[in-house]
Amino acid sequence: MMLAQSQAYRRQYGVHSIVLFPVNLYGPRDNFDLETSHVIPALIRKCAAAKEAGQAAITLWGDGSPTREFLYVEDAAEGILLAAEQYEGDLPINLGTGEEVSIRDLAGLIAAEMGFTGEIQWDTTKPNGQPRRCLDVSRAKQLFGFQARHGLRDGLQKTVQWFHDNRQAIRELHF
Repeated sequence: MMLAQSQAYRRQYGVHSIVLFPVNLYGPRDNFDLETSHVIPALIRKCAAAKEAGQAAITLWGDGSPTREFLYVEDAAEGILLAAEQYEGDLPINLGTGEEVSIRDLAGLIAAEMGFTGEIQWDTTKPNGQPRRCLDVSRAKQLFGFQARHGLRDGLQKTVQWFHDNRQAIRELHF
């Protein structure tokens, strides 16, 4: 609806708005509350809690096969600024990395980064969710030169470091 409204206002009133569709964002200052967080902060939090409690395993929903694309928040901010400064068109633009990772592989990356060496178990009685989510991000590169600077491993390292550095404040809010 926002896209249609943006394009209509552009035609009718000359309003030069743009519509960006970012993929799943993650990074420092994310929401680590297990009840309301998204996949990356939830996995970080689950691994931290299991490690602290000496648990031998964590259980995740589904079978780990769905794929997702993630964009580090600093890259998202850069993409938004570049679009605002350099893009005058009316086409919708996807912001992302164009790289997808399975939830199974993501869980392994986060567990390793968190130092959790226990088993990751999959509860296949729970839903997987949408099988695949990855965007074509070629327009962003072509039309205003946006390309994410942070790979998933680099972004995860920075996010986990922030989590560790701010653990006490997070604990007071969410534990």
